[in-house]
Amino acid sequence: MTLPSLPGHPHIHYQNGLLQVEDQNLDALATEYGTPLFVYSKASMLAALAAYQRGFAGRNAQICYAMKANSSLAVLQVFARAGCGFDIVSGGELERVLAAGADVSKVIFSGVGKTRTEMQRALEAGIGCFNVESEAEIEVLNTVAVALNLRAPISIRVNPNVDPKTHPYISTGLKGNKFGIAHERTLATYQRAAALPGLHVVGIDCHIGSQITLEAPYLDAMDRMLDLVESIEAAGIPIEHIDFGGGLGINYAGDTPPAADALWAKLLAKLDARGFGQRKLMIEPGRSLVGNAGVCVTEVLYMKPGEQKNFCIVDAAMNDLPRPAMYQAFHNIVPLNESQQAGSSADVFDVVGPVCESGDWIGHDRALAVQAGDRLAVLSAGAYCMSMSSNYNSRPRAAEVLVDGPQAHLIRARDTLADQLRGEKLL
Repeated sequence: MTLPSLPGHPHIHYQNGLLQVEDQNLDALATEYGTPLFVYSKASMLAALAAYQRGFAGRNAQICYAMKANSSLAVLQVFARAGCGFDIVSGGELERVLAAGADVSKVIFSGVGKTRTEMQRALEAGIGCFNVESEAEIEVLNTVAVALNLRAPISIRVNPNVDPKTHPYISTGLKGNKFGIAHERTLATYQRAAALPGLHVVGIDCHIGSQITLEAPYLDAMDRMLDLVESIEAAGIPIEHIDFGGGLGINYAGDTPPAADALWAKLLAKLDARGFGQRKLMIEPGRSLVGNAGVCVTEVLYMKPGEQKNFCIVDAAMNDLPRPAMYQAFHNIVPLNESQQAGSSADVFDVVGPVCESGDWIGHDRALAVQAGDRLAVLSAGAYCMSMSSNYNSRPRAAEVLVDGPQAHLIRARDTLADQLRGEKLL
């Protein structure tokens, strides 16, 4: 029997009682590749991208995938083949984009701490734009570009002091955040940049945060951005593109973010009303493209009842799934076998990993009807999990599989001990 897909996960469903990603049985994949195991749905990624593409139909717009969400080469390849550019925040991410065969002219380089070496490499590669985040960075980038006899295309990231109503660690558009140029300093900063010989002003940028589930912060930020564009152009500095960043949230636990196409219909209506409808637009979605495309399959090691807490100890840990430890984030956890859905036989457990930290938890107070040897799927694991994973406790980083209909591709092999020790030397 086929059941409807899980809420928020259109390509993840139970088929004959067993959990599948597209046409692939997760239990079979776990048996073949081991656990913990990340599995991604290509169809889910492309469906999420299609919502943005529908929203921008007929507009001069460029979608740049914010690859910090998930930088695995095959994931980048999927988006490059679909016509996306990329938003990068390090020299390493630039090299990944190049390795994936992407169009480097569609790359935007963001981040507050770009080094001279990174700037030089990006300029020589021919990236599309630097999103500059401080007045000091403007001076350094100019120096690097002049030394190369090049002009660096730049947009200046504005901090509009808009509250995105999200977790404070992923809020980036308030005065107390480290990102961007203060709203009040923007015009003077543009005037300085326009006067420097190594810089070419091409745009303006704003990114207010991540996992945003409300429309109002975007609309507020857009109004402030357009006010600035008017003042900058009145000073004689043309703005070719307007970059509104990304940050649209996904459904982790009953969250109700607007659909990308519906959100952009409202934002574009505001742009049209203010006379900017024909301006080139840039956006940088990350989580909303990959978050609900991925699951992490983990095996139950031990059931440990206690006086105050019951623990379900699994083989995935905070080094694999860091979001709960970092952000107190919620991920739905479901059994691979539908018959083990929580019912009258379930007990309440904290799902925890084997890492030696009390912060190593995957989910608190979950009703489970499983036992040692059973497998669970941690949902919404496509973003900020594998890309933030580590070898803490000398644990191997997990394998990754990309599912494309009936096909499953191993896109990252599990770490070996040799992988972990490579580069280390004894005294």
